[in-house]
This record gives sequence, C-alpha cells and structure tokens, in this order.
Amino acid sequence: MHLSYRFAPGPIQSPVSRSDTIILLADDDDGHAALISRNLRRAGLPNEFQRFTDGQQLLDFLFQRNPARARRNGIPYLLLLDIRMPGMDGLEVLEIIKQDAVLRPMPVYILTTSDDPREVYRCYQSGCSHFLVKPVDYDQFTRTVLALGSLIGLVQVPCLGKNEAEDQAQPS
Repeated sequence: MHLSYRFAPGPIQSPVSRSDTIILLADDDDGHAALISRNLRRAGLPNEFQRFTDGQQLLDFLFQRNPARARRNGIPYLLLLDIRMPGMDGLEVLEIIKQDAVLRPMPVYILTTSDDPREVYRCYQSGCSHFLVKPVDYDQFTRTVLALGSLIGLVQVPCLGKNEAEDQAQPS
C-alpha cells in the first residue's frame, strides 16, 4: 500500500502547538540542519531553535556546564538528534539523556540517514520517542520534515527541572 501526502503551500497551522517548547537540533551537517529548520518553519512552528554540531556540545548545554549557553529549568525542550556526529554519537547522547532523571522526560526524535534495523532497535530500546530516516531525495526530505513539523505541533512536552504536577497540586 502506497500512501501519498500532499501539502498545501505555506505554513500549516497547528492550533495546539506549544510555542514555548524549545526545539534542540543536534546535527553536524549544515545543509541538513538548514533544511530541517526551514521546513519546520514552513510547517508553521514558531518555536525557538537551538542547534548543536556534536554530542558533547549538546550534553554541556543540557547538563548546564556552560553558564553562557545552558538549559533553563522550567522550560519544555524537544530534541531532534542525528546518530552520526563527530566525537560522541547520537546513540551515546540518547543513552546519557535517558539515564538522567531530570532529562528523561524530554522527547527525543532520532532524525538520521541510517535505516539499519539494529540502530532503530537500539534507539527505541534506549528511550527515543520516534525514529525517522532522512531521505536522500530532496523533495522526500522536505515532505518528511513537514510531516514531522505537523507532529511536533501536536505534541505536549513537559518542562524540565520542574515538576508541573506538584506545582498544579499546590493551592494558589
């Protein structure tokens, strides 16, 4: 069965988009990063983007090791993570994130050129939310990212470093 998706030109409006969610993009390929961020904008996402070119740079941000560029508590983050990056690869980063109690709730979408079933299995086993393959074809890549943008616009993302359920239980 072949499914075909057709996207209207211009932004797709997501009525339940959580625009306060910061989208973290960890990808060492400048061209891929530009295509991803541009097409997420075309999908109607007004969110702030922060890009990282390697796993260590991302972990330094998430674990607040650099005061000049560090994750803020009480903010929702969603991570788009490539597997193949210099130094520490995305799978290692995923495993470290999912072992940390504060970072564990953050949705992690693997967005990579690999379609190796073993990597797919390891990523899900390690706690990724979704595994998407970056198509080689430009038009298909664009359609994939537009569809991802529509999904992200619907996802509810918890704040990190703050237990919202406890805050809501406290009388005002």
